[in-house]
Order: sequence, then C-alpha cells, then structure tokens
Amino acid sequence: MKQYYIYILTNQYNTVFYVGVTNNLIRRVYEHKNKLVKGFTSKYNINKLVYYEVFSDVRDAIYREKQIKSWNRKKKIEMIEKFNPEWKDLYEEIIW
Repeated sequence: MKQYYIYILTNQYNTVFYVGVTNNLIRRVYEHKNKLVKGFTSKYNINKLVYYEVFSDVRDAIYREKQIKSWNRKKKIEMIEKFNPEWKDLYEEIIW
C-alpha cells in the first residue's frame, strides 16, 4: 500500500515555510537538505522538517497540501507548534 505525505520545511530561524507533497518523505527531505532541488528551498536555505502528515490516498494528500498552503502564517505556526512544540528537525526521527 502506497503512502503519501504532506510536509512543512522551514529554515534555521523558522521564518520561511515550504509546504510540499511526496510519496517518499525521507528521499524528498534529503533532496532539500542537500540542495538537490533547485528553486525556492535552496534559495532560502529551507531544510528543516518541522511537520508532516501521512495519507493513503494521493488525492487526500494534495487536498491537504492546498488547504495548508492557503492558510495564513499564524495558523501554520499554531499547527506546527501542536505537532512539534520545540520546532526540532524531525528528519532524524523519520530515517530510523
């Protein structure tokens, strides 16, 4: 059974957010961390995974990604802080 993920990355100072969707969270975050993805995340040094959700249907994941992208900054911060109050990089947790 396939799994799909929505995720939020930020920079060292938690000032810029990137919301994405993928079917391989470990690979995708690795690509961001190593600047293998050219564009917004590499330009703004966005490489810290602070939030993610898991879905079994890609349509649900895409819907959720669009929903979160439409939110204002305050609402995104509230969601992240409920899930990850210390704003730690969750990448180490997902690779184990």
